Amino acid sequence: QAQLVEFGGGSVQPGGSLTLSCATSGFIFNAFDMSWYRQTPGKERELVARIDSTGSRKNYADSVKGRFIISRNNSRKTAYLQMSSLKSEETAVYYCNGRPTGFVNGYWGQGTQVTVYA
Repeated sequence: QAQLVEFGGGSVQPGGSLTLSCATSGFIFNAFDMSWYRQTPGKERELVARIDSTGSRKNYADSVKGRFIISRNNSRKTAYLQMSSLKSEETAVYYCNGRPTGFVNGYWGQGTQVTVYA
């Protein structure tokens, strides 16, 4: 059974940094693209960043380019999201997603809360 567990959420002041981790098990991690999404109440879940199965291709939402870095460690079956210069409007629940390369559906973690406040 596939499991994705996010760690590293918390509270930080604007301009601060956090690093999220997504520990996985139950599927072939190095065959899956990994993504981070975020969602606030009343809004749709939005893609923040994606990394392909090899780690060679990364895509970011325009709003986070230059501030967030997505990475993965295939030997540890873990994906990461380094977030810096955080803004209050980025307060959200952040979700990890894994999907096989070329597929639409995948697996989700339970989410981790990130709160950016003055």
